Amino acid sequence: MTQFNWTNPYPSTRTPIFARNIVSTSHPLAAQAGLKILQLGGNAVDAAIAAAAVMIIVEPVSNGLGGDCFAQVWDGKQLYALNASGQAPEAWDINYFKHKYPPGTRPKRGWDSVTVPGVIKGWSMLHQRFGQLSWEQLFDSAIDIAIRGFIVTPVVAKKWQLAVPELEYQPGFKNQFMPKGRAPVTGERISLPQIARSLQLLAKEGAECFYQGEIAEKIAAFAKQHGGALSLSDLRSYSALWVDPISLPYAGHTIHEIPPNGQGIAALMALGILKHCPIEEFAVDSVESLHWQIEAMKLAFADVYQHVADPRSMKVSSAQLLDEQYLKQRAMLIKPDQALTLEGNFPELGGTIYLTTADESGMMVSFIQSNYMGFGSGVVVDDYGVSLQNRGYGFSLNEDSPNVVAPFKRPFHTIIPGFVSKTNDQGIEEPVLSFGVMGGDMQPQGHVQTLVRMLNYQQQPQSACDAPRWKVNRDFTVDFEASMPEHIVKGLLNKGHQQHAQSDPYMDFGAGQFIWRLSNDPEDGFVAASDPRRDGQAVGY
Repeated sequence: MTQFNWTNPYPSTRTPIFARNIVSTSHPLAAQAGLKILQLGGNAVDAAIAAAAVMIIVEPVSNGLGGDCFAQVWDGKQLYALNASGQAPEAWDINYFKHKYPPGTRPKRGWDSVTVPGVIKGWSMLHQRFGQLSWEQLFDSAIDIAIRGFIVTPVVAKKWQLAVPELEYQPGFKNQFMPKGRAPVTGERISLPQIARSLQLLAKEGAECFYQGEIAEKIAAFAKQHGGALSLSDLRSYSALWVDPISLPYAGHTIHEIPPNGQGIAALMALGILKHCPIEEFAVDSVESLHWQIEAMKLAFADVYQHVADPRSMKVSSAQLLDEQYLKQRAMLIKPDQALTLEGNFPELGGTIYLTTADESGMMVSFIQSNYMGFGSGVVVDDYGVSLQNRGYGFSLNEDSPNVVAPFKRPFHTIIPGFVSKTNDQGIEEPVLSFGVMGGDMQPQGHVQTLVRMLNYQQQPQSACDAPRWKVNRDFTVDFEASMPEHIVKGLLNKGHQQHAQSDPYMDFGAGQFIWRLSNDPEDGFVAASDPRRDGQAVGY
């Protein structure tokens, strides 16, 4: 039986949820849609897809039909991993951008930031391999909500309002996301009939209509109309990938992440460095413990930003970056009383949703999907409501970088679903935790901070979720959540950490969802947590 300290030392509006079947998302309507599927006899994968479809409606500021997704699935016997991130259009290379934009620049928004969407293919591949209910059933809740409308929640309203000034002139954005000529406000009802049309087509005809049929043809025509490079051929040739997770032993458990082109390896590297650091000698919320964690994260990011890309282009392998001796050497660079001085670049904002599901058969799903930077590119395909991601901005224009833009290449990716397992007394690997933390570069840092709290300090998932967070930026400065005690911030600054900005309540420190299996017997159920930094909840029965 799991041994947690079930008290919560942090101010919170949430309590852990205990049940045999659980859905945890960042929006209540999505959680309820997933729970409904479980009650109809569907499994955790069915529930995840249904919840993900609703998330596209109720949190369009973070994800859409034109985004990407990743997943890890424990099917009851073993762990599977899916990379459904999109590729660059065939027309993209360095010269494509050199001829259109000033030297060394490329657009953050618009058609020239759009890679092939992977999320629909990802849903389809998950359902084909693991689904129990019919594909069509999984879209009932999303279609109903898109047609009848939903009430805009506070966090979504805030993000929507912040996005409008930058995106309102992108093709299709006003028509889809400014129906009254402005962003909606909290408590206002919004319907999205264009997205409903696409979901109805997907439910009836399957994912192929998005890549080869009616929706694909409309996406390609809209791109051509507005000068985009994405073609019907790019959509038709797209494929998602089943991959082997990369893993690292830590605190008696095994941590699993999606391999590059994603940044999950950053979390593993930081944890691998922390294995050689004395954090357990210090209290959970001490200056010393946080100092070691921040330094480990900085060292991990320094390597990841230099080396991680589409694995076909990497010059250093994941195995080399996760080598035990290498990580031990990195740990030796950390000084107990002096922050390291490293150089880097500023991060970009994320725009992602994470959800996790589990059912009484023992199946657990860790799932994440995203449009990146809020609404992504800002481009929305007329009449079909397909809001397209801007993952192309994740490429480099440096010819020496392994992440340099090239045709059919996958860019460096920020979204990462996590999973934890443990070897039992019989030597059999058992599932423990499906989890994720949304928020761009905050994601691997959120993985590290919450896992350290749960595995090293035995904090229960909701406590680990609620605790104040720090964030390492790409210039290796650090931000601190407003709830971080002043004496902790001061102590870290005295060690030489450089604060990038004064914390404010709207700064993004990520948002997580967690499902922990309480024992090796799924009949004993699960405990779930949902992050108070979003509008969501965990629900179960």
